[in-house]
Amino acid sequence: MLSTRLRTAAVALPSLLAAIIFAPNCLFALLIAVLGAWGLYEVGAMTRADSAPARTLLIVAGVGSAALVLGASGPWSSVAPAVMFLVMLALLARTAMSGPQERFGDLRLTLIGAAYVGAFFPYFALLRNQEGGVALVILMLLLVIACDSGAYFAGSHFGRIKLAPRVSPNKTVEGAAGGLLAAAAAGLILRPMLVPRWNLAQTLTVSLAVAALAVFGDLAGSALKRAAGVKDSGWIFPGHGGLIDRTCSLVFAAVFTYYYAR
Repeated sequence: MLSTRLRTAAVALPSLLAAIIFAPNCLFALLIAVLGAWGLYEVGAMTRADSAPARTLLIVAGVGSAALVLGASGPWSSVAPAVMFLVMLALLARTAMSGPQERFGDLRLTLIGAAYVGAFFPYFALLRNQEGGVALVILMLLLVIACDSGAYFAGSHFGRIKLAPRVSPNKTVEGAAGGLLAAAAAGLILRPMLVPRWNLAQTLTVSLAVAALAVFGDLAGSALKRAAGVKDSGWIFPGHGGLIDRTCSLVFAAVFTYYYAR
């Protein structure tokens, strides 16, 4: 039986690829904006942002961090995602050490979750809408799927050493290694079709970095949910969880691919 993420990808991939390939830039950006708004809704539900101050914080943090990403220029454009990367790394480390029994305060977690969505989701549109972005976002997406597939099968057959048992009990070191190898192989196969201008070293660098960031993103998403005390981020994919559940392995990979290809 395939993992939940792979089953979701199998169902959603044709529609997603159609949008990536054929949608005009403005329409694709609007789609990402709508998904970002839904991501903020999921954060609000997870962190129980029911009061007026909590809802205000949710909107200001989410929209403000997105505005920083879209409005900044030069090296300043990477400040918001870099800060949020460190915040999510700290959240992951804290959850890995203390376990799921320790909860963050709701307002603090609302701030983290909203800034996470606002700082990272715009990069799906930024990556796809740049020159050559369609091939890049398809490459990134397929590398993450290859990593998920390799991790699932390697972990199922050879997994012994737990990667982060207090964050995601089913993930293993062997599974992560299998994901890295599968992504590297996929990158070499896809290079002539999607990024023929890259040499083998560039392709392996991007493939391994995307795979590693996919694993980290998956763990960071799990840490966010555990800090909130929920199993899934939402219900938009019946039986498979929410939007944040399905995109957590993509967000860091999208940011890296965007800046690497600039």
